[in-house]
Amino acid sequence: MTDTALPDMQHLPTPDPDTGKAVAELDRAHVFHSWSAQDQIAPLPVAGAAGSRFWDYEGNVYLDFASQLVYTNIGHQHPKVVAAIQEQAAKLCTIAPGFGNDVRAEAAELITDHAPEGLNRVFFTNGGADAIENAVRMARIHTGRPKVLTAYRSYHGNTATAITMTGDPRRWANEAAGHHDGNVHKFFGPYLYRSAFYATTEAEESERALAHLEQTIVLQGATTIAAIVLETVVGTNGILVPPPGYLAGVRALCDKYGILYIADEVMAGFGRTGRWFAVDNWNVTPDLIAFAKGVNSGYVPLGGVIISDHVHDTFRNKAFPGGLTYSGHPLACAAAVATIKAMREEGIVEHAAWLGENVFAPGLAALAEKHPSVGEVRGLGAFWALELVKNRETREMFVPYAAAGADAAPMNAVFAEAKKHGAWPMPHFNRLQLTPPLILTEDEARQGLEAVDAALTVADSYYEG
Repeated sequence: MTDTALPDMQHLPTPDPDTGKAVAELDRAHVFHSWSAQDQIAPLPVAGAAGSRFWDYEGNVYLDFASQLVYTNIGHQHPKVVAAIQEQAAKLCTIAPGFGNDVRAEAAELITDHAPEGLNRVFFTNGGADAIENAVRMARIHTGRPKVLTAYRSYHGNTATAITMTGDPRRWANEAAGHHDGNVHKFFGPYLYRSAFYATTEAEESERALAHLEQTIVLQGATTIAAIVLETVVGTNGILVPPPGYLAGVRALCDKYGILYIADEVMAGFGRTGRWFAVDNWNVTPDLIAFAKGVNSGYVPLGGVIISDHVHDTFRNKAFPGGLTYSGHPLACAAAVATIKAMREEGIVEHAAWLGENVFAPGLAALAEKHPSVGEVRGLGAFWALELVKNRETREMFVPYAAAGADAAPMNAVFAEAKKHGAWPMPHFNRLQLTPPLILTEDEARQGLEAVDAALTVADSYYEG
C-alpha cells in the first residue's frame, strides 16, 4: 500500500533534548494526567509524528503499534485531512449546533452511507463516552425503561453512566467515589479462552453465553431493560472477537424482549477490523451505534450516535433532552469528511483486512509457536492481542488481573523491550495488544513483529510452566 503520510525518515527533525526537557518540566508543573497517580508517571514528550510513526526530542522513533489510544486509523498527519482542517478553518471555524452546516451534513451522510441499512441519522458528540451516554438516554426514552445491561469485560467511557457500564477495574474507584448509575447491570460475554461457561468450543461458548444472557434478562425483568450495550469486538479488555452466532443471538434476544441493541464501535469502527463497522463481520444490525476515534483519526475530537429510523421516529414530535455546545463542530466534521474519503480512495479498510489475514494472523501464530509465554492470539484486521501466561497448562495470567505497582513489573519489562526495539504497543494487564494505524505497510508490520518477538523473549524469562 502506498502511504501518502509516511515520513521521510532521512529528514526527521534534529534531536533537541533541551526542548524535550523543558516540555517535560512544564508538563510536570501544570498538566493533570488521566488514569494516573501523578507522581508515579513520566510522560514522554513527543516532538512529532507522521504516518505510522512518532518520535521524541531525543531522536527516538517508534512504530505506533497502539495508534495512540486506538484512534489514528488513517495514521498521523495525513496530508488530505490536515489540508481539510486548514481549509475549513479559513472558511468557518465554528458554528452552534442549532444551525445547519454543510460539512456537518456531509459528514453525517458519509457516516450513514457505511452504516447498516436503516441507520440514517447521526447525533454528533465530542467523543466516545458522551456518545454512549446519549445512546443510552435515547434508548431509555424510546423504550420507557430504565435498565441497561453491559458485559464485565468492557470499557465504555469515563462519564457517569459510561463508567458504570464499564466492566474493567477503572469502574471500581469511580463507584467508591459515588459515581454510579444504579440501573446498570452486568453479565458475562463470550471469552472461550477463560470461559465462564465451561465451554470447549466456539459453538458451546456462543450457545451458553446466550443462555446466560437470556437468564440475566429474565431475572432482571425484561420489561425493565432499555438496552444491551456491547463492544462489537471488546477492545481494551482483551480484543475479544465474538464467536459465530453470538451477535445474531443478541439481536434475536433484543427483538424477543423489546430491548434495544446498542453497538459500541468507538474503538472497533471505521476500518479497525477490516470492515467499515465491526458489526459488518457478522451481518447484524444494531438499533444504535456509538462511534468516535477512527471517524477522523482523532485529529479533532468527534464522536456520535448513528440512529435507526424507528428510534429517530420517537423524537419526531418529542424533544430529545440532550445536546452539546460543540456537537458537529465544523473542524471535526471536516476532518471526518476528509478521513472517510481518503479511506475510500486509498483502500485503507481493505488494506486493514489484508494486513490481518496475510501478516498479523500468520506472524502472530508463528510467535505463539516460538514463545511459551503466549497463551492465545486473538484478533482480526489491525486489532490483535497476545494473551500472556506464566503457564500454558494452567493458563495462569502473566501478571494478575488489575496488576499495578510491583505486580505489573513483568509486563512493564516486556513493554520496555518492545520500545527498545522501536515499537510502541498497548499493554493492558496480562495482554500485549497490537492496534497499529490501518495504513501500516507490510514492511512496517514485520518490523513491529520483530520488536514484539524481542519483547516476548523477556516474557519467556518469567515463564513457570
